Amino acid sequence: MEKQVLESSEERTFQYQDSLPSLPVPPLDESLSKYLDAVKPFLNQEEYRRTEDIVRKFENGIGKDLHQKLLERAKTRRNWLEDWWLNVAYLDLRISTQIHCNMGGPGPYLEHCWPPKVGTQLERASVNIWHTLKFWDLLRAEKVAIERSGNAVLDMNQFRMLFCTCKIPGYTRDSIVNFFKTETEGECPSHLIVLCRGRVFAFDAIHEGNMVTPPEIFRQLTYIQKRCHSEPDGPGLAALTSDERTKWAELREYLINLDPKNLILLEKIQRSLFVVCLDDSSPHATPEDYTELTRLGLTGDPTVRWGDKSYNSIFFSNGICSAFCDHSPFDAMALITMLAYAEKTILENEGKWKGSDKVRDIPWPEELVFTVDQKVINEIGRTKEIYYKKVSDLQLVNYAFTSFGKALLRTKKLHPDTFVQLALQLAYYKCHGRPGCCYETAMTRRFYHGRTETIRSCTVEAVEWCKSMLDPSDGTYQRLQLMHKAFAKHNKMRKECENGKGFDRHLLGLLLIAQEQGLPVPELYVDKAFTASGGGGNFVLSTSLTGYTRFSGSTLPMVEHGYGFFYSIRDDRIVISCSSWKSCPETDAEVLCRTVFQCFQDMLQLTVTAQL
Repeated sequence: MEKQVLESSEERTFQYQDSLPSLPVPPLDESLSKYLDAVKPFLNQEEYRRTEDIVRKFENGIGKDLHQKLLERAKTRRNWLEDWWLNVAYLDLRISTQIHCNMGGPGPYLEHCWPPKVGTQLERASVNIWHTLKFWDLLRAEKVAIERSGNAVLDMNQFRMLFCTCKIPGYTRDSIVNFFKTETEGECPSHLIVLCRGRVFAFDAIHEGNMVTPPEIFRQLTYIQKRCHSEPDGPGLAALTSDERTKWAELREYLINLDPKNLILLEKIQRSLFVVCLDDSSPHATPEDYTELTRLGLTGDPTVRWGDKSYNSIFFSNGICSAFCDHSPFDAMALITMLAYAEKTILENEGKWKGSDKVRDIPWPEELVFTVDQKVINEIGRTKEIYYKKVSDLQLVNYAFTSFGKALLRTKKLHPDTFVQLALQLAYYKCHGRPGCCYETAMTRRFYHGRTETIRSCTVEAVEWCKSMLDPSDGTYQRLQLMHKAFAKHNKMRKECENGKGFDRHLLGLLLIAQEQGLPVPELYVDKAFTASGGGGNFVLSTSLTGYTRFSGSTLPMVEHGYGFFYSIRDDRIVISCSSWKSCPETDAEVLCRTVFQCFQDMLQLTVTAQL
């Protein structure tokens, strides 16, 4: 009885969901003046005056009506943006979302308990899977700690999407299915899917009411791998998830019509906890250079990734691992919480299983054998060819800057995230000779089902400082003053965005109201300033801080002439993943990343010199 009391007095993961505040709609005048401030770096005086007129006209005309309608919408919903965002940012896209939207990142185990070593793939996979299953178990029991920002409780809804979640392709819009349930809600699927050499297997993670242990998982994976290595490869159906969405929707329907059993198998994959990918490659990786591991994690063999699953856990043949996820159901921080939990518990046990070696007589894995015909086989071949052609154009680097990290920046009273963002602005200016419109993710999870807002890092203040840094006639004191101004501006914007006072999602909402009402697109959205400053998904720099753990992740650039720039900040280092497209002659991820490292040194030098 005592234990019961103890447990019930603890917070439950989802207990505050119903009391979280609704997502606010900011005042129209505030959003528009923030927008005007954000477009300044990209316009000359005449262009700016024209944009100012357009904005004023919008504010006193159609904008006012749209804003009223948006306020009406917000009265009947706890999150006026949620459905819209899911559709516009993810589900309506028709391009290959596996290539352009999925996110992934390397496991940092090679830095401590699991250095690369051939022959360890299945053993390590078994331990890693078990710790991930423990997190699932905790989540089902609502024992995953509620996250907070200061005193504010954060929305935990995204955690429900880590397991038993899958995107399903549609002809014009995809959909998401989620089968996760907490213990109080009822039964939850408990099987895993394993992809290996073009084949698909499934086995249950629960046997007679108890979770399978690492030795039992090892037995299942060994059975799968032995069969795959001694028999012909499978058709590699998973590659179809990397196709353009409408094409994949058509093929999926074709498969189901070919044999109704195919639908049962597809549903088995959709309902599964997550996907385990046994990859034959052995990417090179060191604590200072994760490049090849990150690249293969994001754009490796498409026949051993189910691109639509919310979590693919990839294990390479040299015992290193990576995560790969559909981005639509959640943002990176939920995933990182889970991965960091697994890493912490694996580290506590030195990467070994210290429990019983006893293996129960559990059912062998079942192979999901799809009925395919020549058309399907040809389509898989075609899809793989297009996929490899596209990903071969990717330039990606993932390096650690090891001269200093968060610890030193804190002593200088510099916000580590702002430090990296300003270094990136300076580096882009140095490489390209102009300001780079930049999207940084801010999280709005203090609101019900809140996800993200855009921090536009390329501010007037940042640009003034960049110019000063490149002007040999400016002195240290002036540069430092401008840098502090740029820091203050960025910190202020971050706070506003996290508190629902950004402007990008608000402007999107107004545009969508106009579309729903069948009204013409307001002039504000077709003005040069809108696109030049990054609006409508045109940010040249697509960036995000992936937190302060050993986990970093990335996605690919938002535009053909842009960069994906993602970073995690540790006490002693800053780990950066930067990507661009080789086919764009003006971008070079390697050069930008090296320039950012140089800017880190220059910025630190500035604060040191100023103190002398």
